[in-house]
Amino acid sequence: MACTLDPLAKKIFKGVLLAELVGIFGAYFLFKKMNASQDFRQTMSKKFPFILKAYYKSTEHSGMCRIREQDPEKRLNSKN
Repeated sequence: MACTLDPLAKKIFKGVLLAELVGIFGAYFLFKKMNASQDFRQTMSKKFPFILKAYYKSTEHSGMCRIREQDPEKRLNSKN
């Protein structure tokens, strides 16, 4: 006896799966852009500081140290 999903359950499953994929790819591209641009990180610190905090924690956890300390130093040096 085969167990089949009704059409509504299939649509809900596909919608949830699509939302998960969009979220994963969005997070990847956001991380990639933040990792490449110090100016973008400064923009993120003004608009979405909680995302920047998560970025710093993930980079420190992965072993890329001192990004959090280097950002303010670079901003001060660029102002002078």
